[in-house]
Amino acid sequence: MTLISIGNARVDFGATEIFRDISLTVGSGDRWAVVGRNGTGKTTLVRLITGDLQPTSGAVARMPGLRVALMDQHRRFPDGMTLWEIVADAFGDLRTLEQSLATQAANLEHDHGEEAMEKYGRDLERFEREGGYQMSAKVDAVLMGVGFDPEAAKATSIGTLSGGERGRVALARQLATPAEILLLDEPTNHLDLETTAWLEQYLRDTDRTVICISHDRAFLAVMANHVLHFEGGTAFAYEGSYESFLVQREEKRLTQQRQFDKQQSKIQSETDYIARNLAGQNTRQAKGRRKLLARMPRLSAPIGGDGVMALRLSAGDRSGDRVIEAEHVTVAVETPNGTRELLRDVNVVLERNEVVALVGPNGAGKSTLIKTLVEEHPAHAGRVKMGPSTTVAYYRQDVGHLPLDSTIYEAIATQRPLWERRQVQGHLGRFGFSGDEVQRTVGTLSGGERARVALALLTLSTNNLLILDEPTNHLDVESIEALEDAIEAYEGSCLIVSHDRAVLRGLATQVWEVKDRQLIIFPGSFVEWEALRAENKIKAERDAREISQRESEKNAKVRDRERELQRERERADKAKEQAYDRSQGKGGQAKAAPTSNDVRKAQRAADKALADAELRVSMLEAKIAGITAELDDVTLYDTPAGVQKAASLGRALDDARDALDDAVHDWTAAGEHVQQLKA
Repeated sequence: MTLISIGNARVDFGATEIFRDISLTVGSGDRWAVVGRNGTGKTTLVRLITGDLQPTSGAVARMPGLRVALMDQHRRFPDGMTLWEIVADAFGDLRTLEQSLATQAANLEHDHGEEAMEKYGRDLERFEREGGYQMSAKVDAVLMGVGFDPEAAKATSIGTLSGGERGRVALARQLATPAEILLLDEPTNHLDLETTAWLEQYLRDTDRTVICISHDRAFLAVMANHVLHFEGGTAFAYEGSYESFLVQREEKRLTQQRQFDKQQSKIQSETDYIARNLAGQNTRQAKGRRKLLARMPRLSAPIGGDGVMALRLSAGDRSGDRVIEAEHVTVAVETPNGTRELLRDVNVVLERNEVVALVGPNGAGKSTLIKTLVEEHPAHAGRVKMGPSTTVAYYRQDVGHLPLDSTIYEAIATQRPLWERRQVQGHLGRFGFSGDEVQRTVGTLSGGERARVALALLTLSTNNLLILDEPTNHLDVESIEALEDAIEAYEGSCLIVSHDRAVLRGLATQVWEVKDRQLIIFPGSFVEWEALRAENKIKAERDAREISQRESEKNAKVRDRERELQRERERADKAKEQAYDRSQGKGGQAKAAPTSNDVRKAQRAADKALADAELRVSMLEAKIAGITAELDDVTLYDTPAGVQKAASLGRALDDARDALDDAVHDWTAAGEHVQQLKA
């Protein structure tokens, strides 16, 4: 079923053409990757799809009643709202209906009229039909998926979160919104590796249509089954995976190049013939060929890599074998509540020519660790030693080191005061800035433009240690590929903090993982680290299943023993009644006292019941201790799956405590029974 159809759309802003001749058909269940350089019109296409913008020419048709979920890029939520309320508010009318049903149910206690009953029935049927009973579960699932504890989210105010955390809440709200189409704009920005993997699986499993603008090639390779590529002032649609798109695009360019070269060769041949024969015996044929040549439709030159950022990184003087060394370092930050420890006992050596991937959850302390290693942030304990010949070039995640009040031209000219204007213009031209554009103020630039200015400044220095903190954020795919090539050709050492797995897979020779306030060193490539991590995940899941099975078997044994204890208690109570009856005799007449054998038998049964009750108490106490130990393990909360397991363990702990209360009660009763028999 077609949801959106775009035919030969062109969009102009004033005298500037954004794109032309775009045709696209989006079907139900399609997963589209929208790729291309910054500024080619990807965001403009989103506005066409939502209906916020009409094409200058061409047509856009949408299925009647089509619902589109778009992330609030500004993340403007009332500071007093909790995270759970913000995500649940995505259901809009359904939440209102839920509140109305609660009010109607309360009113039905005293209003039993037929009209009120019918309205309540209709609204209840609609609530069930539209998925109202699954609403809370969906909110919990997406919150857990993007890294928030659903229970804690009910008490956490949005006003207490950072910009990155707000982005994850906005993503959760978008995913929870009932809509046929999900429009995602750079959804993996601010997501760590675990959350990105969850989002990949979520999008693969959803039956909704997805249109995603992203520069994360590894993410697109998993998610997409269609690709829309912006280049040359238009966009081309490709069917198939992202890898298939790369192959098709290259084949298309080669075909265009062959056709263009063939036509150029023919034009040259005809031009030469005309020049030789125009004034000779074959002038008639020459004039005829000239007319044909003038009418020949000219093929455009193939669209290729023109305009891609040109990036070259120079290492300068060679560093020592040990570039940076840390010994027993503790990394901490000061907060209003005191010192907060991020990492402890860090012992690491960054060696010459290593390309290190620094990975870990958001907020774990990666950026602070980098600042500690380059001595911008003091170590709370331990010692950091930088090699005597080590020089550092540092690309910061927030590009906050840029001169926001300066023009782009001034930012470069200040660093190269001896350069002539043509040299400054030429340098900026290699990063996509030309003409009057270089006079724009840095503070007015977009995120991608600021990133290119930061890289243009980075290439002006020669340093043998390159530190890149999330360098791919805001860069388009072509620019990321240019950055990859530059790092690969770089002759110094490199430390990269990134969530872009394609970059890390292609470059990293070693992995440093921040986990549980520790820095874990993996002496192998990022690809090898991912493989080991996948093996460990499979093993952990298998172990979890085995533990669950053992717990089930143990619980089954406990239940069987409980039933046996109950039967023992019933037999003991019956023996006690029979002994009492014998002592009284029939019809109230005195009967012979129970024999010593009867008494011993009753006492043995009571003692066994007491021992069994005590055993059950011990088993439940051991179970509670085991669950508590698992919940106290801080590593459990590192992943969405771990948080989900913690919630399950919490419920199991409550059940075990309830069972322990019952067991203690039975144990006490059994003890009293033993004392009565002895008396």
